[in-house]
Amino acid sequence: MNPLQSHIKNYFKAKSKLAKEELVRAIKKDFSEWSDNTINAYISRLKNDGLISNPARGVYELGTAQHFNPKVSSQLKKLYKNISSEFPFIKFCVWDTAWLNDFMRHQPFKSFTMIEVEKDAAESVFSFVSETYKTVFINPDEEMFDRYIANLDKVVIIKNLVSEAPLSEIGKVIIPSLEKILVDMLIDQELFSAQQGEINFIMKSALKKYSINELKMKRYAVRRNREEKLEKLMNITLA
Repeated sequence: MNPLQSHIKNYFKAKSKLAKEELVRAIKKDFSEWSDNTINAYISRLKNDGLISNPARGVYELGTAQHFNPKVSSQLKKLYKNISSEFPFIKFCVWDTAWLNDFMRHQPFKSFTMIEVEKDAAESVFSFVSETYKTVFINPDEEMFDRYIANLDKVVIIKNLVSEAPLSEIGKVIIPSLEKILVDMLIDQELFSAQQGEINFIMKSALKKYSINELKMKRYAVRRNREEKLEKLMNITLA
């Protein structure tokens, strides 16, 4: 997470626009140990994420785009906390497929609680979570979705977390970034079966409502071998 994210609005309280030198001075008051190169890198990230914009050369102002900030339920927080306590050194994220409902015309009848965890720890996490939840599945295939999951409520699904997948953090809970979710939607068609008929509309809605880092999304699509498919969808959506 960009450490400037929680500070950036304070820098623009007195003035709506700041010269780069003014912005750098303000940042150095909070992060005196940072070099100019470090500050430039974080400013660039803020710009890419839409938190600030660059209306003129050497001038910055706050960006207008919202950032994906889904509601993390108390159940999801508890699940994350329990896994973190039991497996403090593994990399994982949690989320709810209902988060995509805001981008859809037709609301799905059900959603899934998702745990994505590094491959080597998936079986251990599955065993641990199964002690608390009755309907837990690990890396389900199409047949498992059709025969079992489709007829169940309150399902928890554990999947392997792709290495270097873009993640985010809300209230000390690690979740997938919106960029990751949108790319996964193009690939995991069983998991996202309810969204397949609205992929174009979902992408358009997401781009309109939130600040999306297209470079981050494309990098992840390359890792999942879906760069061409994402490119085609983006071209259709932006057109």
